[in-house]
Amino acid sequence: MGKGPLEVFKFGCYIAIPIFMTAAFVTNPDRLAAIIKNRAYVVYPPEAERPPNFEELVELRRKGKKE
Repeated sequence: MGKGPLEVFKFGCYIAIPIFMTAAFVTNPDRLAAIIKNRAYVVYPPEAERPPNFEELVELRRKGKKE
């Protein structure tokens, strides 16, 4: 019987909360940068030495045959 107003309230919350939170965090660039820095989900390892490419392999093979 009284579910109509409750559903309207819940729908309003589902719409208003994300909009309010987005506006609260995006309007302040310092806060947004702090959140992004704090939530670094992907941390890449330092880059290692790369394997030789095709030209380097050919050159190494030629040097090996000469010796």
